[in-house]
Amino acid sequence: MTRLEDRPLTEVLHPQTAKALSRHLGLETVGDLLEHLPRRYLPRGELTSFAELREGQEVSLISRVLSVHTRSLHTRRGSIAEVTVTDQLDPAGTGPAPAPDTAAARLDGLAGTDIGVAPADPGQTMTLSFFNAWTAAKDLHPGDHVMFSGKVSEYRGRLTLTNPHYAVLTDLAAAADPQAAQAPIPVYPATAKYTTDRIAAAVAAVLDGTDLTQLEDPVPDALRRRHRLMPIAAAYEAAHRPDDEEQPHRGLRTFRYREALILQTVLARRAHRWESRRTSAHPAREDGLLAAFDAALPFRRTDGQVRVGEEIAADLAGTRPMNRLLQGDVGSGKTLVALRAMLQVADAGAQAALLAPTEVLAGQHLRSLTAALGDLAAPTGPVHVALLSASQPAAAKRQTLLDIATGAAQIVVGTHALLGEQVIFENLGLVVVDEQHRFGVAQRHALSGSDQAPAHRLVMTATPIPRSVAMTVFGDLETSVLDELPAGRREVATHVVSLAAHPGWEQRIWQRAREEAQAGHQVFVVVPTVEDGGPARPGTGAPLQSVEGLSARLAGMPELAGVRIGILHGRVPGEEKTRIMQEMAAGRIDLLVATTVIEVGVDVPNATLMVIMDADRLGISTLHQLRGRIGRGSLPGTCLLVTEQEEDGPSMQRLHAVASTRDGFALSLADLEQRREGDILGASQSGTHSTLKTLSVLRHPQIIAQARADARELVAEDPELSRWPDLAAAVERADSDEASRYLERG
Repeated sequence: MTRLEDRPLTEVLHPQTAKALSRHLGLETVGDLLEHLPRRYLPRGELTSFAELREGQEVSLISRVLSVHTRSLHTRRGSIAEVTVTDQLDPAGTGPAPAPDTAAARLDGLAGTDIGVAPADPGQTMTLSFFNAWTAAKDLHPGDHVMFSGKVSEYRGRLTLTNPHYAVLTDLAAAADPQAAQAPIPVYPATAKYTTDRIAAAVAAVLDGTDLTQLEDPVPDALRRRHRLMPIAAAYEAAHRPDDEEQPHRGLRTFRYREALILQTVLARRAHRWESRRTSAHPAREDGLLAAFDAALPFRRTDGQVRVGEEIAADLAGTRPMNRLLQGDVGSGKTLVALRAMLQVADAGAQAALLAPTEVLAGQHLRSLTAALGDLAAPTGPVHVALLSASQPAAAKRQTLLDIATGAAQIVVGTHALLGEQVIFENLGLVVVDEQHRFGVAQRHALSGSDQAPAHRLVMTATPIPRSVAMTVFGDLETSVLDELPAGRREVATHVVSLAAHPGWEQRIWQRAREEAQAGHQVFVVVPTVEDGGPARPGTGAPLQSVEGLSARLAGMPELAGVRIGILHGRVPGEEKTRIMQEMAAGRIDLLVATTVIEVGVDVPNATLMVIMDADRLGISTLHQLRGRIGRGSLPGTCLLVTEQEEDGPSMQRLHAVASTRDGFALSLADLEQRREGDILGASQSGTHSTLKTLSVLRHPQIIAQARADARELVAEDPELSRWPDLAAAVERADSDEASRYLERG
């Protein structure tokens, strides 16, 4: 049986209306229309101030008719109705608050209509010209309150609404129904060809013509009572036809909780299924590889590293497979924590895999792990760290695959190549996923060990994320946070360099680069594109800086004579990337011009200067990551955010936010606040629409936290949700729908 939500609008509305809703708004079903919620509400009895109108706005405004006059046109046949309206109430200041007269409301477009008011006018009257004079004169009368909808434009120095729709709001309905006199008027997201009043009429037809109690209501009765939520049918009525100003808020709260509960129940069931499996325990040994590694550490671990290490060690020692999220700021030591976990697993005779998103990062991890292990990873040492990547020579790849299959390689670092069917581990005990947001759901699960003994999983994020986002994106994972930086990290000074205001400063940038190179330090220069001819800068049309163009220009500068310049970008072959990064780390390259391929994982302790050209093209998280590539050793660093934007340009706020703090937790929140909700959850990357329509992971953390607790309670009580069939059906759809599977990626 078809759910009411899935019934086509053609079955409940006039075919032409259903066709128009589909064509103009993409609404196909009853559920689509019901979930097309008003974007705001106009208070009934309060008129819209004309002074608030701005050119280009799509507006719906309520005004009072003062007079209606009809006259003949001079240049062609026909007549025109001139209607004068005001944004002031009647002389008494109040009057019968009008309510919609559904019989009289005109929901048709009125061609050839102009509404004019001088922009400098305080906005008390406007003159409306209707070229369908007979219709307007018949519908509009002095004293009527009328809602007009259209786009504000300017004509001959006066603001104009071209071809607005209108709906007459009379006081007759108010006399018959005093409560209706207080009802707010919903204003819907609309288009020029399908306006808010026409949408309201369609919604009213669905509300009146269907039995909303047949709608699926996923929220169990006990939770609805506990949180004082509305039944879903009442919530739709409250949102679309509210009796008072409070009802829309109650309806929205119900919708938000419903969305949060469905998503959190999806994640709670996944966590329950994972936790119900059993795996091999890998307890720590007092005299093993991990103990030897800790004894050789030349520094003291931070309190956070100790605390998180104990959490992970306890998970690995148990038979319930670990499923943990490790997040921390740039440079907080996540890799050290992960390496200690891998050594604990190796002590137990199992293998660990570290999955990296790029070959550059995989190669960097190999070098970092090998260097950190010291003699333990020497050719004759007890730990064999292997690398597997797509660009490896065939012979090297065959040897690595053999070492993985025989267990000779205790730690395997790789890219997507690790996910191949030909990769067979002898005994995979731990999977570490670095920069989780680069991998899809299927890829996270591809490395899961055997069905009998699934591998423990540790997911590391590039930068911190707010708790509400973590609960939504990684809701099926336990979370550990590294909230302090290791001692000895040097300060990095960050400055915004506006070449629009100070074009001469660019020369000083390259002079500073020469000074760093002459002092024996390394310099990173990051640009947005690989080659010339790419996208242009918004507003100026000038091309963005490119690796090829800028590196050639720098090579010819007298200021940089003798400075060894290298380039790195995504098109460079894998082996060449590795060679370039090794040369950079060894000090044989002074200045590296690169794309954001160096964003994560690159470790060159001697690098002291980061120059980011066209920095306004990059997001806060990326800028913070790039800055984290310097100041990693004993030397202080400088990061220059170079932009052609004017000081009041739209991206300058973002750049100044990065320059003002190195607190990754604060910057992550600022970054997410500037994004659309779908971007936060990954919808823009997956090519799907966000499943969140009313819930915001940033603005509604309390609802998410409550729903998470409730979902875990429900799943613990009944993992199959058989007691709540509506919730079970909604969760099943969300869990199997591609539009929600992206929630598992980070």
